[in-house]
Amino acid sequence: MGRAAKGKAVGREGPVIVLVRPQLGENIGMAARAMLNCGLQQLRLVAPRDGWPNPTAQRAASGADIVLEHAEVFDDVASAVADLEHVVATSARTRELAQRIVTAREAGLRMRGWAAAGEATGVLFGPERTGLENEDLAYADTVLSVPLNPQFASLNVAQAVLLVAYEWAMAGDATPAERMAEHATRPATKDELHNLFAHLERALDQSGFLRHREMRPSMVANLRTLLQRADMTEQEVRSFHGVIKFLSKAKHSEE
Repeated sequence: MGRAAKGKAVGREGPVIVLVRPQLGENIGMAARAMLNCGLQQLRLVAPRDGWPNPTAQRAASGADIVLEHAEVFDDVASAVADLEHVVATSARTRELAQRIVTAREAGLRMRGWAAAGEATGVLFGPERTGLENEDLAYADTVLSVPLNPQFASLNVAQAVLLVAYEWAMAGDATPAERMAEHATRPATKDELHNLFAHLERALDQSGFLRHREMRPSMVANLRTLLQRADMTEQEVRSFHGVIKFLSKAKHSEE
């Protein structure tokens, strides 16, 4: 062990994930999988208990081989973060050190800013049993703490990596909060909706559903509002026309 980093970490590629004294190969593999899910590939291991490479980690990575193949191994935290300009340490417990503490969401935003400026960043994750020690935290300029259930705030290291990597990814994501599925047809035009309303009203008049004159305006308005709120596609409008037509024919055949 003790391999030196291959040059300066590139900030724009996202934060380096540093697993400090990881104990289980499964957790290393699952952490690599979580990283690649969120577009991160730079993994550093500090004194992994079972050595490296680890076949168990490869099996648990479920295809995230590129992360494990390029993982770097170091003897200590100092050498693992030597080329970084910002170090964020994850911790679930309050320590006696005077450090700024941020949420994962805020950390994601800050790391995006550092990456945009070309400043290399790393995130430290401690061993499964104990978490990071004070001597590890001393290398960090920021501590990340997730506001979970105070009675049960323990996270598996791979879960913690996924949470932080996800916030990093979301801080730079432009996906709209809501969108139509890609296979859906285009949204219906207002003219197509107007024709559907007219068709439906004629059918309801013929069926006698709108027979009460005083109630008709509000009933028609409610139905129009309901269909407007449905955000119907062009295909759905055509299908609705077919339903109305079929029901009208069925009623006439019964008569």
